Amino acid sequence: MPSSSMPRTVAFDRRVCVAANRWGTRRAVGVFFGTVSRLGDGMFWYALMLALAVLEGRRGLFAAAHMAATGIAALQLYRLLKRYTRRPRPFRACPGVIAHVPPLDEFSFPSGHTLQAVGFTMVALAWYPLLAPLLLTFTTLVAASRVILGLHYPSDVLAAIGIGGALGTLSLWLVHAMTMLV
Repeated sequence: MPSSSMPRTVAFDRRVCVAANRWGTRRAVGVFFGTVSRLGDGMFWYALMLALAVLEGRRGLFAAAHMAATGIAALQLYRLLKRYTRRPRPFRACPGVIAHVPPLDEFSFPSGHTLQAVGFTMVALAWYPLLAPLLLTFTTLVAASRVILGLHYPSDVLAAIGIGGALGTLSLWLVHAMTMLV
């Protein structure tokens, strides 16, 4: 569809995607955000859960279990949404966008990496607020990496932030409600 007949929000989404993706063609930028994205595949979060469980005793184990349960729910939710929406990835549908790393799945909406990162961060910060500088920075970099690497549109990432935030909030509410029952 020519950009003159596209809604302005779609055209803006594509323009930002192309601009961010071009920035990712710089070797250092591509390597940096590729590494961030790879860590966001799960390694960073699994290492954090393991560290909390090992270093923080019972409280750390509960926090890690809470993060894991939220992560499982996030995985199921984003898989369902991707199967339902079936939005093509930018590098497949948007001229001028290339994938700097291979995608983990076929569809773009929502960004699973971002959804997971936001959900994990909300839960971890509820247990350990002092981790905020590390986790908020990492989550922001994960979200940015998805657009820079050509795997998601900005709207995919923004939606994932909202969905991950809602999921994290629900998870915290459920755990709070369960502890009130005991």
